[in-house]
Amino acid sequence: MSEIKNVVRRLCILGATGSIGLSTLDVVRRHPERFDVVSLSAHSSVDTLLAQCIEFLPETVVMVSKPHAKELKQLLLDKDLGHINVLSGAEALEVISQDKSIDTVMAAIVGASGLMPTLAAVNAGKRVLLANKEALVTSGAIFIEAVKASGAQLIPIDSEHNAIFQCLPIEAQNTPGYCNLSENGISKILLTGSGGPFRTFSVEDLESVTVEQACAHPNWDMGQKISVDSATMMNKGLEFIEAKWLFNVEPEDIQVVLHPQSTIHSMVQYKDGSVIAQMGNPDMRTPIAHALSFPERIDSGVEPLDFFNTPSFEFQAVDYVKYPNLKLAIEACKNGQGACTALNAANEIAVDAFLNKKIKFTDIYKINETSVNKFVSEDVTSIDDVMNLDNRVREFTRNLLTQYDTQDISDNMNRDNH
Repeated sequence: MSEIKNVVRRLCILGATGSIGLSTLDVVRRHPERFDVVSLSAHSSVDTLLAQCIEFLPETVVMVSKPHAKELKQLLLDKDLGHINVLSGAEALEVISQDKSIDTVMAAIVGASGLMPTLAAVNAGKRVLLANKEALVTSGAIFIEAVKASGAQLIPIDSEHNAIFQCLPIEAQNTPGYCNLSENGISKILLTGSGGPFRTFSVEDLESVTVEQACAHPNWDMGQKISVDSATMMNKGLEFIEAKWLFNVEPEDIQVVLHPQSTIHSMVQYKDGSVIAQMGNPDMRTPIAHALSFPERIDSGVEPLDFFNTPSFEFQAVDYVKYPNLKLAIEACKNGQGACTALNAANEIAVDAFLNKKIKFTDIYKINETSVNKFVSEDVTSIDDVMNLDNRVREFTRNLLTQYDTQDISDNMNRDNH
């Protein structure tokens, strides 16, 4: 253990200006002697990435948007930081994620755009802190096979998957993706979810919810896309698929449990009747600090639970009529990789349309269902298949959005399904 404490982790943070990236840097800020920030990436948030460059002095940064990269480069020159190498374009994300000078990659780019740089880090045998659930949702077995082949270390960041990880025996922690939970005495994974901001709404009320309501999560501070996914519980559906691959289980081995307080982040049920839960205040710095320092523990900046002022624990079964996106995701998990890849692609397009107020909240499910039904039987056996299918689903989904008015989207989509 003394040797581990002397290791300085050299970090690449993909998605440094998003909520996970900001939380990661907050933990790093508390332990400057343990972490060296070598590279950072952002899409177009120039001001935020500039401030991070000034504070953490990375060697290389990637700004995916080329015009914004040019702007950042000039600002760095103005600050006498011209020695920081500025790269641009999506391909540059793969360059920094597999760079030989780094050992740990925080994969925090939201959506399918995070797949290729995350996979590049895996193929390079890095320690990969996986906050991008879409990587496993879209590529599943392909991703896990790459982990096995390269010897990469995979540690989940999502609060639920990190909780499950913490509740597992060390043998299973050392082999995520190809562990055998049954042989380790485990009978079921209990995946908790808050139910989002609309848990007490009627199905009829959901027809008229606004973007602002959907983005106001009761417990977590997250980006807009993830907040909407939490409101539809698609986020839990994607987590369901991710859990299947991370912990090498069947869909029948995972049970979703509504827990509105978000204090228990997930649980593992053992064959002897024991249930081990991981608890804490709802703050992503806890799983981030755990993964950054694993197998040690370091201060995350999060206050410990005060059991005398913590609300009573409440648990509920899922109402799939209210949360049809979750049911759709569970069925996709059972139907195979084509369905999962299609679901993720369609959902990204549908959520973006909702955020831009082009469709209703309830239309997200209708669009997702139509797209999954269209591509459910697709054969996906390589990363090229994944990218090809992802592109075709997005084109199909965009055509749905341009072809139909919101009020008759349901009738037209039903015709497409027959």
